[in-house]
Amino acid sequence: MRQHTLAHTRRCIVKIGSALLTRNGKGLDTDAINDWAKQLAQIKKQGIDVVLVSSGSVAEGMSRMGWQQRPKALHELQAAAAIGQAGLIQTYQQSFKAYHYQTAQILLTHDDMSNRRRYLNARSTLNTLLKLDTIPIVNENDTVALEEIRLGDNDTLAAMVANLVDADLLIILTDQDGLYNKDPRHARDASLISQDSALNPDLLEFAGSAGTIVGTGGMYTKVQAARTAARSGCATVIASGSIENVLTRILAGEGLGTLLTADCEPLTARKQWISHQNNVTGTLTIDDGAQIAMLQQGRSLLPVGVRNVAGAFKRGDIVNCVNAQGQLLAKGVVNYSAQECKKIQGLSSNKIIQELGYIDEEELIHRDNLVIML
Repeated sequence: MRQHTLAHTRRCIVKIGSALLTRNGKGLDTDAINDWAKQLAQIKKQGIDVVLVSSGSVAEGMSRMGWQQRPKALHELQAAAAIGQAGLIQTYQQSFKAYHYQTAQILLTHDDMSNRRRYLNARSTLNTLLKLDTIPIVNENDTVALEEIRLGDNDTLAAMVANLVDADLLIILTDQDGLYNKDPRHARDASLISQDSALNPDLLEFAGSAGTIVGTGGMYTKVQAARTAARSGCATVIASGSIENVLTRILAGEGLGTLLTADCEPLTARKQWISHQNNVTGTLTIDDGAQIAMLQQGRSLLPVGVRNVAGAFKRGDIVNCVNAQGQLLAKGVVNYSAQECKKIQGLSSNKIIQELGYIDEEELIHRDNLVIML
């Protein structure tokens, strides 16, 4: 099953965490980086496109400054990233040069992903770099990202890049062997989950918090990343970066780590973009009937199904759709402003013109602009 799933990989995203890259904060591990470069070069020679999503800039900056704990102040994090970024990318350049591959640095923030034009530009740039047979190295732009627009961790970034370039496989290398049914650091009877669906909600129960002083993500963010990647039909493998030849062995179908399959219909590129948006400007609380219509029948959201409107959004903004318990059900591009939505909530579509004096659309959110987030 695993070998069959991975046999058709044509484009692969590889994410390497800070603890692996920097020997848990003691400085860049050049031997390990050289080894991963060798493996990625071998994968490239098999005709598979590769994008590397690399942590490590903040951790390398911490090492160079002699800091023992990850800073909490945003300006200190930005300074550490600026100090460490140059050394990190230079090390990658030297490593891949030995295998005659050019590297290219791509720095992204959530603002790049939220802005439709910049999102498409990032997609075009990455696709062009892959056509040129280079190895793009992507990192969050920690030196300029504001706290409210930070992607939060490179697991999330890697999944978004997988969606961005329509990757078949996301490999997340970590300091654990994979995802366990219990925290292996505390439970002796913990067992490794070899394979499951990325959308299995039970996996989030198994996932824990960050376990190192240099990283921001734990298994929870990795499972969330797998769920995000699955929206574009991309499978995810979570495995230990310390395993010999881990990347080439995974691509060969060997049962290393945890394989989380994408058991859902891939979203269109536009819906993938909508699903990435964290800077939503409003919330629509919907009733049970609208929830059933949206989730089970694939229908649009109509005014009659809305019970409450919150926020100050405009037509064309992205809003959250939640149930009465506040659970996020969907995101979508709204066809009316918050003020208009408050006037027509709970009304049948044929009464919109009577209430507003005009009608733009019968739906508050058309199903083509609506993404289920469960």
